[in-house]
Amino acid sequence: MAAHTQKNNKNNKPGLSGGKEAQPLIIAKTPAEEQRLKLERLMRNPDKPAPIPDRPKEWNPRAPPEFVRDVMGSSAGAGSGEFHVYRHLRRREYQRQDFLDKIADKQDEDQDYLDKVEQNKRAADDRTAKRRRKRDKLRQKKEMAKKAKVESKNKNEDDSSSASSDDGKEEEGGREADDDAEAPSFIMGRK
Repeated sequence: MAAHTQKNNKNNKPGLSGGKEAQPLIIAKTPAEEQRLKLERLMRNPDKPAPIPDRPKEWNPRAPPEFVRDVMGSSAGAGSGEFHVYRHLRRREYQRQDFLDKIADKQDEDQDYLDKVEQNKRAADDRTAKRRRKRDKLRQKKEMAKKAKVESKNKNEDDSSSASSDDGKEEEGGREADDDAEAPSFIMGRK
């Protein structure tokens, strides 16, 4: 009969046959090890959805009452429990005011951050535009130098072709070799 109860018993105790395999208890000593154990447990059954907790709601104080029924004054005859009620109401009101101050400060900080981001973006756009103008100016300078060079070359060719056609052919070959080795029309780094 004892053997019969061991077969039907579904405990996870070692030595007894059960539904799940017995797994050794592992205690994580570091946060990284704890994270590793959690991931291993999740990856044993990848089809099972992982529990993702909802973001906790931000605490809000209770709104102040619109109508206060028991207004406590400084008159005589207040009971012994009235002070404790007053103290509780005062604490709750201070807590509410502190919360509102924190919310206002957070909104101011957020607005300051957005203003700073916008200011940085504007400054970056201004720098980009300035550099673009500088590049365009250099490009125009290069084009003007190239046009002047072509015009002077055409002018020299016209002058040399009228002088002598035989000598002009030899000079053109020499001049083309000189053009290839010509220094650039501008030098970077000079002002």
